[in-house]
Amino acid sequence: MNAKVHANSPQADVTLLLDMDGVIREVTLSNAIPGESVEAWLGRPWLETVGDHGGERVRRMVEDARISGISAFRQVTQRFPSGLELPMEYTTVLLGGRAGMLAVGKSLQAVAELQARLIAAQQAIERDYWKLREVETRYRVVVDASKEAVLLVRAANLRILEANPAAAQALGIVLRRNEDLAGRDLLADVAANDREALQTMLVRVRDQGKAPGILVHLGASCQPWMLRASLISSEPGAALLLQLTSVDPNLPAPEPNSSTVVEDLVSSMPDGFVIIDANGIVRFANQAFLDLVQVGSTNLATGAPLGRWLWRPGADLTVLLANVRRHRFVRLFSTTIHGELGIDTEVEISAAARPDTSPELVGVLLRDVTRRLAVGGPGDSLRNALGSITEQIGKTPLRKLVKETVGVVERHYVKAALELAGDNRTAAAELLGLSRQSLYAKLNRYGFVEQTETDSILTE
Repeated sequence: MNAKVHANSPQADVTLLLDMDGVIREVTLSNAIPGESVEAWLGRPWLETVGDHGGERVRRMVEDARISGISAFRQVTQRFPSGLELPMEYTTVLLGGRAGMLAVGKSLQAVAELQARLIAAQQAIERDYWKLREVETRYRVVVDASKEAVLLVRAANLRILEANPAAAQALGIVLRRNEDLAGRDLLADVAANDREALQTMLVRVRDQGKAPGILVHLGASCQPWMLRASLISSEPGAALLLQLTSVDPNLPAPEPNSSTVVEDLVSSMPDGFVIIDANGIVRFANQAFLDLVQVGSTNLATGAPLGRWLWRPGADLTVLLANVRRHRFVRLFSTTIHGELGIDTEVEISAAARPDTSPELVGVLLRDVTRRLAVGGPGDSLRNALGSITEQIGKTPLRKLVKETVGVVERHYVKAALELAGDNRTAAAELLGLSRQSLYAKLNRYGFVEQTETDSILTE
């Protein structure tokens, strides 16, 4: 006997023709179960084709059909030869004579999927609910702990929805629980002279979302408060968040944050200041430094190496950091800043490190000394003279270069001492730590006096 696999009425997904012992003789499948071959079911007891817990139910349906002609609906897991398992709901009907009985089954897969989706949706709703409760709890803790008075009022009628203890104190109410304020008319606690201004401000907030703060007097004592308002969306209607700041002149002013003060002072310094890490990367720069390197934004300086703008980008930064690591500070380190727009600036650098920071940070102060070294100034001739000696490198032996350099520097300081002493040679000798005879010998060597004058001094 062959199985018949063809479309059946939409009410049944599986139809089994059974003999009186419950053995399968024919099978009919609907289009809802396509591609299943059920030849292996033929000649097998129906109870062998269901799940482990379905055999007893199949036996009872067969017995019920024999006795009463029809069985109640029962759910079993139908196992197909391909391995597919579907939840099915069957009823068994006795056919006339000895023709056997008919088992009609409907797939419950769609119902099972809907049940699974319903359970997943219920779990998601529950998770969202607890998240909302957690957010609400945090919100209440933060608002209640805030020293700033905060009120939530209904936009339509200015009835108070919620208020923290600071707001209750501002209104002059002893708060036993939040319900003491819920539903209260805010205007009743506002001074009569301020109500019109408050209503005008709140109308503007409802229309535009914001408005400038106003001064209002609250409570029986009519204490002055600065009130700010903002519009928020809520159920069942829009609400207004009101923030109250006391303007009582007797209240002590808050102490300024020391770190903020220091940062503001450093930012306004006339000399360039940067903080760099152990690799020379700029972490902070004030406005004077930005002007030195000719960049328009802090973002263009931070994250860049300081050596990028130094006279010798690699060497100068390496020497500076090496001395800072060794001595923990550096004074009067001379170099040149190359600005982004091509302008060079002579600077002196002082730096100090903080070894206790992680990562280690170095504060660098850069002072513009261009005016001090302006053309025609006291150091100009020295720089020019040393520059000419530097140009002789490779053409003149080192010993001679050193001797000429010493002579140039010595002449410069002798001349500077005479200028400081007002051409008083005795005082100039004391400034240089020389005797009068040694000073006159140097004056003669560098052409500052006549030889006859020097001879007369040396013979004294």
